[in-house]
Amino acid sequence: MKYLHLFRNISNWSLYLAVKFSLASVDPPLFRTRTNIFIEAPRRLLHEFKEIFMEECYMRGLGLDIRDSPTIIDIGANAGFFSLFAASRFPGARIFSYEPIESNFRQLQRNRDLNRSYSISCFPKAVFGHNGKISISLSSKDAFTTSATILGKLHKEDITIQVFCITLPEIFEENNLAQRDMLKMDCEDAEYSILYNCPADYLERIAQMAIEVHQGSGSEQNIEALEDYLSESGFQIRKHAHML
Repeated sequence: MKYLHLFRNISNWSLYLAVKFSLASVDPPLFRTRTNIFIEAPRRLLHEFKEIFMEECYMRGLGLDIRDSPTIIDIGANAGFFSLFAASRFPGARIFSYEPIESNFRQLQRNRDLNRSYSISCFPKAVFGHNGKISISLSSKDAFTTSATILGKLHKEDITIQVFCITLPEIFEENNLAQRDMLKMDCEDAEYSILYNCPADYLERIAQMAIEVHQGSGSEQNIEALEDYLSESGFQIRKHAHML
């Protein structure tokens, strides 16, 4: 199925196969969707490209159709692959992308700039349960990171940085959003603080979510606890592996 998705989503799909099987040395490869969106995907991030465009991991299990010209929030946007997928799949979408790690954010901006005719707004901020600053730990050896975490250093070579953060209600207010069609989250343990501290009247504005859930350190920081919380908040839940 993943290769069917590749053929359906990417017009120059043969480039992916050439890179995968070391028949092309280009880095980063530049992919193009069938709706003429360009995706610059550094080789270090090809796994994440595959998750979005070949496995369509954030679309699996969504219970509602997404309307024309939707509003979509991408928390933990990384290099912007899901934002680009959303722009490709949903014409007229307004997309708000949040990514606090500088190297990732530069690539996110690069991908946004390759697609200037689409409404993708990029913000160099984390999203959390309070505003201000938070500490994030990440590898010092990686040009890009997909595993920056608020849990502290996981390896001795990790570094800790301070990043600016914003809350979910502030995203609504600062961008004048009355409602949101889809919230995508992949924010390495921050999902608990974001959602547990979000007032009910703001949660009610979200039509549906796709969340990559990470095991946290507290008793309420696991997929079962988050599933219960969202169910009690009125959402119908579908679970697949570590995704809600």
